[in-house]
Formats: sequence, C-alpha cells, structure tokens
Amino acid sequence: MLTMQRKDLLKKSSIRNAEYYDMIGVQDKLYAESAKGRVFTDLISIICSDANIKMAYRNLKGNDGSNTPGVDGMTFENLCGISEMELIAKVKGKILNYQPKAVRRVYIPKPNGKKRPLGIPTVIDRIVQQSVLQILEPICEAKFYDKSYGFRPNRNTKNAVAMCYKYAQRDGFHFVVDVDIKGFFDNVNHAKLLKQIWTLGIQDKNLLCLIGKMLKAPIEDKGERFVPDKGTPQGGVLSPLLANIVLNELDWWIASQWEEMPVHHALPSDTYPNKNGTLNKGNLYKKLRQSKLKECHIIRYADDFKIFCKTYGEAVRLKYAVEEWLMDRLKLETSKEKSRITNLKTGYSEFLGIKFKLIRKSGKWVIKSHMTDKAITSQQKKLKKAIAEACRSHSLEQSQHNAIIAYNQMVVGMHEYYNMATMICADVHKIFPSIDRTMKTRLNTKQSLTKEVPEKRKGGMDEYFYQKYQNSKQLRFINGMVVVPVAYCKTCNPMCHSPTVNRYTPEGRAEIHRMLLKDAYIDVLLQLGRDNSTEESIEFCDNRLARFVAVKGKCEVSKQQLLFEDVVCHRFIPKEQGGTDEYKNLRIVHKDVAQLIYETDVNTIHRLIEKTGCKESTKLTKLNKWRKNVGREPINLITLKQSLK
Repeated sequence: MLTMQRKDLLKKSSIRNAEYYDMIGVQDKLYAESAKGRVFTDLISIICSDANIKMAYRNLKGNDGSNTPGVDGMTFENLCGISEMELIAKVKGKILNYQPKAVRRVYIPKPNGKKRPLGIPTVIDRIVQQSVLQILEPICEAKFYDKSYGFRPNRNTKNAVAMCYKYAQRDGFHFVVDVDIKGFFDNVNHAKLLKQIWTLGIQDKNLLCLIGKMLKAPIEDKGERFVPDKGTPQGGVLSPLLANIVLNELDWWIASQWEEMPVHHALPSDTYPNKNGTLNKGNLYKKLRQSKLKECHIIRYADDFKIFCKTYGEAVRLKYAVEEWLMDRLKLETSKEKSRITNLKTGYSEFLGIKFKLIRKSGKWVIKSHMTDKAITSQQKKLKKAIAEACRSHSLEQSQHNAIIAYNQMVVGMHEYYNMATMICADVHKIFPSIDRTMKTRLNTKQSLTKEVPEKRKGGMDEYFYQKYQNSKQLRFINGMVVVPVAYCKTCNPMCHSPTVNRYTPEGRAEIHRMLLKDAYIDVLLQLGRDNSTEESIEFCDNRLARFVAVKGKCEVSKQQLLFEDVVCHRFIPKEQGGTDEYKNLRIVHKDVAQLIYETDVNTIHRLIEKTGCKESTKLTKLNKWRKNVGREPINLITLKQSLK
C-alpha cells in the first residue's frame, strides 16, 4: 500500500491486535501506574503470557521484513505449520532461559552513496523482542518527553516539522542548534542504558538481564562473528525504544533549562488546564522571562534533534554545553563538521528531508520550506527507475499493470510525505521533466501514452488514482492505465501532535480509531483471539482473525452478523486437496452454511436453506461454487422441492 497509508494501517492494526488478545487493559494499567511513578519488579510474567506472545507474532507477521531470514535461515513462513501452543511454549522457553542467536548484518544503501548496517535477528528472537517491547512501551511512554517524535506510537515526522514551524514562525525562535551524534546506534553505552532503564522504574532484574543479553548478541558479518561491547543494532525490534530511552535524558535536561524550571513563589493561577487536558503554562513562563534564564526548546526525532534559541549568543553557549553533556553523561561523541548554528533569517536548516528558513512577508517573518536537495535527487533517481520498469515491454498486461501501480504508489507516497513543504509544487516540478522524458523515450509504438481518459479503469487502484488526480492536466495513461503526475502536489500544513491522542488510554484510543470500539463484532474478536480450543496451526488462527475483520464479522454467504458460537472458518480449497492456511484460502461462514457446503441429505439441505436465507440466486451461486470445490453436487431449488414431495 502507499507509504503513509501503510504506516497508518500498521498503527491501527497494532491497536486492533491488542484488542484481539485482550491486552488493552494490561497496557493501560502499565501506562497509568508508570505515570504515577510505580516501580515494576515483575514484568517477565506479563511478557511470558500467552496473549502477549500471540500478539507479538501477529504484530510482526504483518511487517514488511517478516520474510527476511536471520542466521538460521528461518522466516515467518516456517512457523505457519506449528500450533499456537507449540509456538507459545517455544517463545516462553526462550524468554525464561534467554540465549540469543547471532544477528545477521546486512548493508542497505543510503542516499549519499554510503551504506547503513542493519542487524537481522532470528525469527524467534524477533518475537521475544516484540513481546518485551509491548510491555515496556506503555511504561516508557508515560515517562518520555512530549517533544520527541521518532519511533513512538501515533507520532510522525510531520508532527516534528510542525513544531519546528511553530517555534520559528509564531514564537520567534530564529536560531537553531544542530548537534550531530557520530554513529549513535553503534555507540550506545550498554551499562549507561541499563541504568537509564532502571531509573524509568523498570527494575525487574530478570528482564534487565534479558535486555543485557540482547545487547550482547553476537553479530555475524561476512562470515565473521564478534560480540559488540556497545551499540544497539539497527533493524532490531527493540532498538528504537532503547534509543529513545538513551536520549530521553537529553530531552529532559534541555527541558529543565526552561520548560520545567521551578518558580519561586509559584501560584495556583500560574498553570491552568486547557480544554484538551494539558496544562497551560503561559503565566508561569511570564515569570520565567523576568529572570536571567535563556529560553530554549528541543525537538527530537530519533537521534536527529534541533534546539531553538532566540539569540546567537544563547545558541553558541547551548551548542557547547550539549556537546559536553553528551560526552560526559552518555559517552557519545559529536561531529564538529556537521554540528552547526543556523540563523533562520539568512539560511536554511534541514530536518527530516525538509529545509526551512524565515522570509519577510507583510511585515512578518514566515516559514519558507523546500524538499532538501538530497531528497530531490533521491526521489528523482527512484522514480526514473520505477517508470522505466513500467514503460518496459511486458509479455503480460498484468505485469505492466503491477509495475505502473508500484510507480504510482511511489509518487503518491512522495506527495503525502513532502507536501508539508510550503514550496513543494516548485520542488516536484524539478523532478517532472526527467520523468516525462523517460516515459516518452521508453515507450514504443505498441504502448500508447495518451491524455485521453479511457472509458473504464483497470482495477480498483486505477480508479483510486484517477479520482485523486483527475483534475491534473499532467494526467497520462499507458495502455489505458493511470500514470500519476509527479508535478501535481499541493502544500498541506503539517499538524502538531495532539496531546489527547494516546493509545494507552481509552480516551486517546477513541481519538485514534473512533470506529474501532464501536464495531458490533468487537466482543467476538476478543473471544476468537483468546480461543485456544482449536488444534489448527497458528497461521490458521491468525488469518482467521484477519478474515473475520475483513468481512466485518458477517457470514460471507448469508451476510448475517455472527456470534462466537456461530463462527466457522472454512477452507475454500480443502486441506486434503492441497488447500493451505493462507488468508486467501479462508472464508468466514455461519456454522449452518458450513454444514450446507458438505451436506447431502435432502431434508437437512432444505431446512438449512430456509434457515440461512440462501435461496437468493447470488447466495446460492456462491454456495454451489464452494460445494463443487469439496466434491458435492450443486443445489437446485426446483429439484430440491421435487425430491421433498
């Protein structure tokens, strides 16, 4: 799916998965107690629970990297054939006596031509890490600084950029401090990290020992194996959370210089609640501004952060202070060449693929932002490669259609991410000529490139792209298939993160996914998620849930809403005929419909037809198709009535 939509889908799925396995209450409790300052000394028992392990499997299985093998060569496909209880026992045993297998190191190219090392744990180690993550995350979320946005639930790059715009344009912070940490993920101090975890209230010694072993997992690189003495491998499931724990101390140290500075003779009126439940500190800040304190704010996304100041002198002092603090407290070295101070009135500051500055307009300083030069070059290169593949002569029409869909998704993903730049229209126009030339050059006489709208779109995705971009004069069609115009993109102002959005409170989840809790079938989902009575494989059980959600809890033949005791998951192609437990081979039906598929007795068929309402032609046609797959004669209503007589 499209890049931004895919991320949103995964966020909703993780909430839904927690509801499937009845883990919502557990996570909510952990978050609430952490916010109150509770110390946790027995988290392993929660991590080892059946529901948590099943949820970990489900969360990981839907990820793009689920089929990436570790050093043992196993992927999630290798786990499809084992039962739920077998998998749970395997993971639980691994947690209680944890000895990690080696992490396979791979290298992926970066836009600047260099390569980024990624560590790929084994499948079982990934499930263990995910199980730990699901319990640690709500505890840590209650303790994390509000202005950090990287690798956190329901926060994204647009929230971070929006805050940059706010500080620069509305609040008058015209100087930005950039401090670059050299190889952050590879240089995290293990001992310091474990102390920081302890400080957050996670004081389960067994869990800390497990995390320590994860950090010391051997790395296999080009046939050689070594044990790291520092760092968290990029690619590990738990690594992003651990990285946030490390730099959370920096966030709060910067906040203590201004935002969290206590005030002498504080009054109750200095702070008052906003409508969204947060505290308004306007009166408190007025008192602070009367002191000699220097106002500053930090915005962080993973290891990339910016500190906003009001004067150059304050920025200089803060830059040196942060560099020394990182070295003394976290043992992290900074890059003198890449660290800088930027005056936004005279130069651009780059952050998350966006460069922004301030320009004078109507007597005010306002934000002007672009895609970075690196981003433009990178996107142009990727899109040229994708459109060349789409324009290539394909032996099958479907192959070309898939290639065009892939290109379109890439373009839409670029638009959805970079539309937070105020000058995005000018930026994408820089990319367009190269793409247009490639299309015209690559297409031969048999492949038509035209502006004429075909009478009928080829598939749902084509219809989606056409509806989204039909007003563009640059819209093109290749053999009747929509080609999304690169240069048709409008600015969309990024929104700041809403403090009411929180997946670990009932009110916050309502904001994230309002309709989720209102679904009529939610109770059945919970029951299906907790159902351990079946002896089917974990793949079958997991895909049964996914299929149930896809059909909104209704029988795929009779269309009636199902209760738990009525749910039957039918294999479209029977197992004895080679049918698998894959999602596409499963169907959710009422138990009476499932009986109808196999039934041969005339009286029973008549009774069930009447009961399920399958006399309608469309329903009966579908039913007969399924009966044919299992070797049963189709049901003919006329013949059926005659037989009854």
